[in-house]
Order: sequence, then structure tokens, then C-alpha cells
Amino acid sequence: MTAQAFLSLATAFGLATAAGLNAYIPLFIVALLSRVSSLVTLSEPYDALSSWWVIGALGVLMVIEILVDKVPAADTVNDVIHTFIRPAAGALLFAASTKVIGLHPVLAALCGVLLAGGVHAAKSTGRPVVTATTAGVGNPLVSTVEDVVSFVTSIVALLAPYVAAVFIILVVLFLVWWVNRRRIRRSRRQG
Repeated sequence: MTAQAFLSLATAFGLATAAGLNAYIPLFIVALLSRVSSLVTLSEPYDALSSWWVIGALGVLMVIEILVDKVPAADTVNDVIHTFIRPAAGALLFAASTKVIGLHPVLAALCGVLLAGGVHAAKSTGRPVVTATTAGVGNPLVSTVEDVVSFVTSIVALLAPYVAAVFIILVVLFLVWWVNRRRIRRSRRQG
């Protein structure tokens, strides 16, 4: 595997993972950077993302998701709606990031769906717990952290893909630790 192939894969992993938290943040960043800089170059058919109309629509959708995700109960409805959107965004971002190395688009889309879908599943499973244990007070804080992680992961995936790969591994390890810690605490309270 060449260095370029590894960098493309690391970028794809980072962007698809970020899409699992917020579908529109990485899409918006990739679309905007593709339009205004040479940092991101999208080949056909993914270059359609760099249209000002698409960038504007992604910006509006991003703002809506960021705001709705802060409201208890509305965030759960938002997660249900995005059960299909976040994995699709992950598929699109993974495929767009790996086209230059010749990865088959179906395999790339499947990888993106699995990554974004897995992150989305963890998020949508954990959020009702946050709502129940904090009476909804923790939702805006958790949602803000998710948005920041999605933004930072997207930027790092584009600027420093090696760092993105390590960052993703650390986030996954932290989530596993956190879930196990909560299970242990819950079992101690019950037993």
C-alpha cells in the first residue's frame, strides 16, 4: 500500500466517522473546501458537492441539525430521521475520499455506511441514557461535544490523516471505556 493510499483511507475513515455524529458537518467542510481551496479535490461525480447550491443546502441542514440536536426528545426524533442519512453521508464521504486510489465504489460505500452507521448507533443508543439520567439538562452539552468532535475529526482527517486515524482509535477506546464504566456502576447499584 502506498503512502497516498493510506492517507486517502485515513481521510475516508475520519470523514465517515465524523458523519456518524453529524452528517452535515463533514459534508459541508468537504464541499466548501473543494469549492474555495485546492486542499480538497473532488472527482466526478462527487464534484457536484462543490456547487454553491449544494453548499448552501448543506449549511442550512447543518444549522438545523446542530440546533435540533440540543433539545431533549427532539434529539431522539432527529436521531431516528438520521438513521439513514448519517450512514449515507458516511458512504458518500468514504467513496469520494478513496476514488483517487481506485477503491471500488461499492466497497467504499459499504465501509462508509458501516463506520458512520456504527458511530450513529452508539450515539443514538447513548443519548436517551443522557436524557434520562440528567432530565435533559445534559443534552446540549453532549450534543455540543459531539458537534465539536465531528468538526475537529473532519478538519484533522483532511489536514493530517495520520492524526485522524489515531484520534478515531482513541475516541473508540474512550467510548468502550465509558460504556463499560457505566455498566459496572449500574450493576453495583443493582447488586
